[in-house]
Amino acid sequence: MKMSVIGGGTMGNGIAHVFAQNGHDVTLIDVKAEYTAKALKTIEGNLARQVKKETLTEADMKATLARLSTATDLAAAKGSALVVEAVFESFPVKKEIFSTLDAACGPETILASNTSSISVTKIAATTKRADRVIGMHFMNPVPVMKLVEVICGQATSPETLACVTQISKDLGKVPVTVQDYPGFISNRVLMPMINEAVYCLMEGVAERDAIDSVMKLGMAHPMGPLALADFIGLDICLDIMNVLHDGFGDSKYRPCPLLRRMVEAGYLGRKSGRGFYEYEQK
Repeated sequence: MKMSVIGGGTMGNGIAHVFAQNGHDVTLIDVKAEYTAKALKTIEGNLARQVKKETLTEADMKATLARLSTATDLAAAKGSALVVEAVFESFPVKKEIFSTLDAACGPETILASNTSSISVTKIAATTKRADRVIGMHFMNPVPVMKLVEVICGQATSPETLACVTQISKDLGKVPVTVQDYPGFISNRVLMPMINEAVYCLMEGVAERDAIDSVMKLGMAHPMGPLALADFIGLDICLDIMNVLHDGFGDSKYRPCPLLRRMVEAGYLGRKSGRGFYEYEQK
C-alpha cells in the first residue's frame, strides 16, 4: 500500500520509518531536498540502532530503506491510500497543504493530520472530502511509542475511522478513538499538569528538581513535568495551552506567565540548549 508523509522533521521521519518498516512504500515530502536527505539519514540511524539491539535484521533494514522515496512537491502524494501531514502546528500552513493535497489526490485517498492540538474539523473544512479527513496523533518517538490518538472530525465517516484504526493496528500501534475537542485527550490532560508545575516554580512552592522528583517518585512518572516540557519544547507547550484556553474559554487553561516569559526569552528546552534545565548543544 502506498503512503505519503508530509514533513521530514522528528514526527514525520518517525512516521515514515514505521510505515516503511511495516511493508508500505512511502514517499516522504518536504519543501527542500536537504530536509528529506536529513530525514532519511535520521531514519537510517534509527534503523541501525534497531539492528544493533537485534530487534531488526540487516536485511530488514535494507528492505525498509528501499521502500522510502522522497520528493519536494505535494503532487508526489498522488496515488497514495493514506497521506499523513506532520508539519509544525500552524493552521494557515496546514490549510495550504490540505487544499493542495485535496486537488492532487484521488477521491479514495484518506488525508490525515498528526496535529497535536489544531481542530481536525477545521482542517477538514479546507477540503472537499471532509468525510475522508482524520487525525492520527502519533507519540514521540514514533518507532517506540505504541499510542496513536485517532481523532474524528465532525464529518469523518465511520469507514475512514475503521480504515485508519486498522492501519494503526497493522503498524503495531494501539489506536484510541477520540472526538475532536481542543487538546484531544493526551494534551488536554498533560499540558495543564505541565502548566501547573510551572506555576509551582513561579510561585516558589518548590525548586525545579523538587517538583520533578515529586512526580517521578510519588506518581511513578518516568520524567518530571518540567523536564518533559523541555523535551516537548516550551513553545509547543505554550501553543497548546493557548489552543486550550481559546477553545474552552476557561481560566484554568491560562498559560503560566513564566512559561510565556521563557518562550519570549528563547528558552525553548532541549532544542535551544536551555529551558528549565540546561543542555549541551550537539
